[in-house]
Amino acid sequence: SSGLNVNFAHSISHNLIVTACLLSAAFFGALGSSFIYGYNLSVVNAPALYIKAFYNKTWIERYGEPIAAETATLLWSITVSIFAIGGLLGALSVSSIIRVLGRKGTLLLNNSFAIIAALLLSLGEKAKSFEMLIIGRFIIGVDSGIALSVLPMYLGEITPRHIRGSIGQFNSILICLGVFTGQVLGLPELLGQESRWNYLFSFLALPATLQLCVLPFLPESPRYLLMERRNEAGAERAFQRFLGKKDVSQELEEVHAEARAQDNLHSASVLQLLKTPAVRWQLITIIITMACYQLCGLNAIWYYTNGILREAGFAENILPYITLSTGAIETLAAIISGLVIERIGRKPLLIFGFSAMAVFFSLLTVFLNFQDSVSWMPYLSYICILAVIASFCSGPGGIPFVLTGELFEQSYRPAAFMIAGTVNWLSNFAVGLLFPFIQKLQSFAFLVFVVVCILGSIYLYLVLPETKNKTFIDISQSFSKINKIPVSSPGHEMELVLSIKPDMNGKVKHVAKMESSF
Repeated sequence: SSGLNVNFAHSISHNLIVTACLLSAAFFGALGSSFIYGYNLSVVNAPALYIKAFYNKTWIERYGEPIAAETATLLWSITVSIFAIGGLLGALSVSSIIRVLGRKGTLLLNNSFAIIAALLLSLGEKAKSFEMLIIGRFIIGVDSGIALSVLPMYLGEITPRHIRGSIGQFNSILICLGVFTGQVLGLPELLGQESRWNYLFSFLALPATLQLCVLPFLPESPRYLLMERRNEAGAERAFQRFLGKKDVSQELEEVHAEARAQDNLHSASVLQLLKTPAVRWQLITIIITMACYQLCGLNAIWYYTNGILREAGFAENILPYITLSTGAIETLAAIISGLVIERIGRKPLLIFGFSAMAVFFSLLTVFLNFQDSVSWMPYLSYICILAVIASFCSGPGGIPFVLTGELFEQSYRPAAFMIAGTVNWLSNFAVGLLFPFIQKLQSFAFLVFVVVCILGSIYLYLVLPETKNKTFIDISQSFSKINKIPVSSPGHEMELVLSIKPDMNGKVKHVAKMESSF
């Protein structure tokens, strides 16, 4: 057993090292992807009035009369909502692009969309064309749709399993940071002015350019290289750089085991994924989690914040600064979640996040009903808003993307992300469409979201297994009972056979479990 102990100590010492290469991939990958998505969620709020004025001015110059109120509202709704339509298109196109260009190649190509969109959005005013703004919003939507599917897939495949959750949370942290940056740059002192609003959109080119400068020098996903490109030497080099060690035979062996456990090595189509009984509940779980991610009411909170703050008697000119606190809390909660996810696990954080949201939404409903009768009530409402945002970012805000990468083996992963992305963007769009109607319930609107959060928590509690520190094969195994698939699938046998070393007959199982660090 001394040999085992040495092995174990050796793997522990390795576990503590996160290489610069892995961190750069996580940070710059997310900077050119999730950050841009987050930024576009918040950036249109500050210049909304100026953009509407620009639409009106352009209309007068073209048609010699002011724009009709309905037309103005329609154009503005299109500008805002076409982002989600672009996102849906991006998510739908992912599996075909990824097959040709790989994970890293797709992320790099995606930067061109961001740069084209930045040009269209920032030059629309000079060109006196509001169509350019609408097309720009559509293209940045496509960019976000591709990014939110490819980035979590790439991060999940390059990271050792003991930190897969933490590195995966870079996606969520940079979405929050993007939202916050959009709020800060939109302040009237900075770019939220009539003369400068188009620079808010030029800023989009910056994160994309930074990613273009760094990502080409980082390796492609070793799993993709080995399983789909059959490039053993490339995969070995990629593992060596991401893990910062010479001997990666163990990691390669694990990927080989996963490859042999799969029936088909070619990426499965969406139809094949839907027809496969072995991944039925993984798919249902991802669809429900992604739908809850959008339908849990966070978008509604952003919408109400200013109104609630006004009621609280804050002066109009300080509202933007107080709104900043929401973006700051969001970023902080996401960072904390990234730090604790490997200790606490995915399942508890998700259930805690949704349950806490349900509690604070219920309290918010009570406080809003007494808003007029008690002078200090609005402050309590505001604290509830911050609490809802923090609860969301502690788990539901990022873990659905990590899970989509973890619950599926290599060949199903692109199709799974395509379905998850489609659900994500359709739900986003549905919230935008239904929200004006839900709003008519006034302060009881939030009770709709309480129901969604509670149902989501119950489902996750009953169905989702914990995935932290498990190999992709183990995770598939943990669903075999609910999918009614016999447990001793060839994959598991294979994994044990592979790990047998002739001189360690008595300790086969320990070796199998301990040695694979991926």
